[in-house]
Amino acid sequence: MRDNRWSMTPFGKSPKLKNPIFIEGLPGIGNVGKVAVDFLIDELNAKKLYEISSYTFPHSVFVNEDNLVELPIVEMFYKKGNGKRDLLLLGGDVQPIDEISSYEFSENILDMVQKFHCREIITLGGIGLPDIPRKPKVYCTGNSKKIIDRYKSDLVSNNLYGVVGPIVGVSGLLLGLASRRHMEAISFLAETYGHPMYLGIKGAKEILKILDKQLNLRLDINKLDKEIKDIEDELMKKTEQLSEVTKAIALKKLQKKIGRDIEYIG
Repeated sequence: MRDNRWSMTPFGKSPKLKNPIFIEGLPGIGNVGKVAVDFLIDELNAKKLYEISSYTFPHSVFVNEDNLVELPIVEMFYKKGNGKRDLLLLGGDVQPIDEISSYEFSENILDMVQKFHCREIITLGGIGLPDIPRKPKVYCTGNSKKIIDRYKSDLVSNNLYGVVGPIVGVSGLLLGLASRRHMEAISFLAETYGHPMYLGIKGAKEILKILDKQLNLRLDINKLDKEIKDIEDELMKKTEQLSEVTKAIALKKLQKKIGRDIEYIG
């Protein structure tokens, strides 16, 4: 699928998936969702399904280790569940940050996952705090009480009201837009330090524990500790290179509309 704003390039033959669960983790506060999904993609050896690029992504390129430039992309992967439910995983370098593009992107993603008869969505992100949390708490919210009850456990709290303001970005829009399509959706948000250069690996680890238990993924989550240095190096380089101008403009626009600060951007 391609128009003047979006390019969604398929990779290989389209698989037949069994009642898949879709998990999204794009850059946001602390890159919590991105760290978690990138770990899932590597640990589960997921296969690339789509590569997505767009003129609506931040107007920047990354300089790689070969001193060559790369456009920012978002990628979708899949993993067969060996008789259990399959997974669709969305990760990437960036996400759209203006209102219209975020809606368009989210609708396109929902179109895509519905082609695989996906009825359940999980989005991942961070809650920015003024200080570094020693043991990050994980909260959840969703578009139905049914899915929240299904995922409730001693590892996650559903008392999110008053903890954050609006969930801005793809992680939030997917929840709301999924309701219109009669798809169940839940978001797991982990506490992290709200500094733009901080990497919320501890929060990502707490979310991965929940996903591992609920979805029986059999992850070796301790590997995340071993990979921290490589993850930090890669993400921090991209974070330093990526322009913050468009994000700041988007936040200022929203702050003017609602009249207060934003604690979270998906």
